[in-house]
Amino acid sequence: MASGDELVIANLALGPERDSKGKPKWRSDLAKDNNVEVRGWESMAAGLTFDLQGPDAQSVAIPPAPSLTSSEFIAEAAEVYLMALNRDVPFSSWSGSADIQFAIDQLNNLVWFSKPAQVGDTPEEIRRRRGPVNIGNLFRGITPGSDVGPLLSQFLIAGSSQLGSRQLQTVNDDDEENGIVRYGSITIDQRVRIATEDKDYLIDMDEFLDAQDGADFRNMETYEPGKKRIKNMRDLATWVHYDALYEAYLNACLILLANGVPKDPNLPFQAKDKFDKHQNFVNFGDPHILSLVTEVATRALKAVRFQKYNVHRRLRPEALGGLINAHKNAKLEGREAPFPEIEELVQKLDDILCKVEEHNDKQVEKHKKCKKHKNKHSFLLPMAFPEGSPMHPSYGAGHAVVAGACVTILKAFFDTNHVLEKVFEVDDVKVELKELTGTSLSLTVGGELNKLAENIAIARNMAGVHWFTDSFESLLLGEEIAIGILEEQKLTYGENFAWSLDKFDGTTIRI
Repeated sequence: MASGDELVIANLALGPERDSKGKPKWRSDLAKDNNVEVRGWESMAAGLTFDLQGPDAQSVAIPPAPSLTSSEFIAEAAEVYLMALNRDVPFSSWSGSADIQFAIDQLNNLVWFSKPAQVGDTPEEIRRRRGPVNIGNLFRGITPGSDVGPLLSQFLIAGSSQLGSRQLQTVNDDDEENGIVRYGSITIDQRVRIATEDKDYLIDMDEFLDAQDGADFRNMETYEPGKKRIKNMRDLATWVHYDALYEAYLNACLILLANGVPKDPNLPFQAKDKFDKHQNFVNFGDPHILSLVTEVATRALKAVRFQKYNVHRRLRPEALGGLINAHKNAKLEGREAPFPEIEELVQKLDDILCKVEEHNDKQVEKHKKCKKHKNKHSFLLPMAFPEGSPMHPSYGAGHAVVAGACVTILKAFFDTNHVLEKVFEVDDVKVELKELTGTSLSLTVGGELNKLAENIAIARNMAGVHWFTDSFESLLLGEEIAIGILEEQKLTYGENFAWSLDKFDGTTIRI
C-alpha cells in the first residue's frame, strides 16, 4: 500500500488456496456453483497521487475512528444492526411500527445517546454526540436541516420544471410531482430498480467466509420487474449500490437550475442582460456549476483512499459481525469466548442480537429452501449486497466524501436560504409522490442539500458497509477538499465576487 507500485500490488496473495486446475477452493455452494473468481483491492494506490488544484490527497486528514471498546462504537454497532433489521419498513410507516420503536428504545438505552458529552471526550467526539433518539432523527445525520421534514431529501425524490413549461403554462406530465428531472431536452427518472424485498446476504457462515476471502459475489442480487420511488432503507441501499458517483448532486444541480433557484447573491452578472450586458455562462453560469460539481468528486476520492489504506485501515461492519458471531457461538457452546474486547458490546447488544438470530433463521428458510446454514446460531450482520463490503477498508467513506465535496460546491453557487415551493414524500401504498400541504414546514435549499449528502452517506450504513463516523467525518473531509478548490479558483478570475457558504457545522465562510 505504501509503495503504490502496481507490480507489488499485483503480486499480493488474494483469495483461498487453488486446486490443481488453478481454481479457488471456496467453501460455499454459492461460490462453487457459480465458479466465482476473486475481487481485487479497489484503487489501493489512489491516495498517493497528486493534484495541481486543491489540496493533495495526503495533506488532509480525518481524526482516529472510535476504538472497539468505546461507547460510541457500541452505539454505531447497534445502529448498523438495527438498520439491517428494518430495511423493509416504509419511511412513512415508521411512526406506527413496533420494530422502529424497538430500535429507538435500544439506542436510547446506550450511553452514547442517553448521556451528554463526558469529561475527557475529544473535540471530535463532542461534535459527533447526537443526543436522545426519536422518530424525527432516527437513522439521520446531524448537519443543519437533516432532521427537518421528511427523511428523504427533496433532491432525491422530486423532479424539476420541464422544457417548455413556461410557454405551456400548465403542469407537464413530466413535472416535479412525477420525479422526472430535466436533463437538457431529455429527462432523468428518480425511480430505482426494485431489489427483492426481505432478502439479505452473507448470513451463512460459508458464504460469509468466502466473501472475506474475496469471493466475487457481485451482481448476484435479485430484482423485481419495474422501478419505484424510494420508500425504505433497502431502496436507499439499492440507490448507493450502483450510483454513478456524483449522480445525486448532478441531479440536484439540474433541479436547481431548471427551477430557476436564485444564485448566491455574492456572484456577478445576476442583473437583467440590459443592465449587465453580459450573461453568466462560462463563468458562474450553468457550465461552470455543472462541471465543478462533478470535478471535485475524484479529488475527494483520492483523499479518502489515503485515509483508508495508508492511515486507518478500519474494519467493516460485516467484519465486526464475524467477531460477534464467533464470540457468541463460543459462549453458547461452553467454550472460552475468543474476543474479550467485545464482551461489553455483545452484552449491550444482547436484545438486538436475539432478533438478528431470528431474522437470519427466517432468511435461510425463505431463500435457501430450508437448507440449514453451517453454524446453528447466526449473529452475522445481514448485508444488503451479496458481495458484502467493497474491497477496501472502512474509514473514511467514498460516498460520503464525494457527498461532502459536491454539496459544498452547490452551496457555494446557490442561495441556500431559498425556501422550496413544494415539499413531497413517498406514499408507501401507491409508492408515488404526494405533496405535503397544510403545513408551515419550510425546507431551504441549504438544509435539503445537507440532507441529501447525509442520505447518500448514511445509505451505505443502511446497506451494512459503513459506520456513522465513516460517513460524518468523510463529509467534513469532502467539504475541506471543495473549499480548497474554490479558494484556488477564486484567484484565477478577474470578476469582483465572493463565494459564501454554510458549512456542515453551521458556520458561514466567505471565499
